[in-house]
Amino acid sequence: MEAKKLETPQVDLTPYYSHERGFTLLQGDSLELLEAMEPEQFDMIFADPPYFLSNGGVTCKSGKMVSVNKGRWDRSKGVEGNHEFNMRWLAACQRLLKPNGTIWVSGTHHVIYSLGFAIQKLGYKILNDIAWFKVNPPPNLSCRYFTHGTETVIWAARDDDSKYTFNYKDMKEMNGGKQMKNLWNIMSPRKAEKKHGKHPTQKPLKLLNRIVLAASNEGDRILDPFCGSSTTGIAAVEVGRQYVGIDQSDEYLDLSINRFKDLL
Repeated sequence: MEAKKLETPQVDLTPYYSHERGFTLLQGDSLELLEAMEPEQFDMIFADPPYFLSNGGVTCKSGKMVSVNKGRWDRSKGVEGNHEFNMRWLAACQRLLKPNGTIWVSGTHHVIYSLGFAIQKLGYKILNDIAWFKVNPPPNLSCRYFTHGTETVIWAARDDDSKYTFNYKDMKEMNGGKQMKNLWNIMSPRKAEKKHGKHPTQKPLKLLNRIVLAASNEGDRILDPFCGSSTTGIAAVEVGRQYVGIDQSDEYLDLSINRFKDLL
């Protein structure tokens, strides 16, 4: 008897929003969309994946104690489950990078070690680890730890053979004529960056602007698989790059659109 062929689930890649300036948003499960896309189409990826912190903890915001719960997407699946998730989306992103493409991945100590190990395991070539010093972090309420004032951003090429882009001269000029170090002092997003609404893990535009300028060229295609409020997209389009962002939330996709329309 002939074996029955299993049907591959169809994933809708119809844009949630697309503009002629190269700003495109897709809605859906990131893993499903990443694995359904055509390979080798992006020059750079920036990913701010779940840190798995939404497990009943608290933090300080504007002098008040508030919950750190961000949503179901940020709940821990346990050490093994979290790492399996990281392996899967990083493998999907590697397939989508062009041969000379690079990926930037951010994280705190809660997730960065899993991310780093997964990146090595998959055969990426780690180029740098950036220490982003937030300058103005919230205080530690328990007084039992040092205040968490940094995040790590791993920069990696698709593989050992990648002839990746690094705009060294631009970075040196941006740093007052001196070689730029991997310690970046950049404040968290100010109120002006949140005038259209707030995302709980929004990154500052200055951080993404530097990343985009460092590792891509005009006309390049940049992907953000967990786009949130699309800071990556704003930074990309401002300097003539094309952008594709993925998110599940109508609220945050609409926020991304409103931020983008401010550029028009």
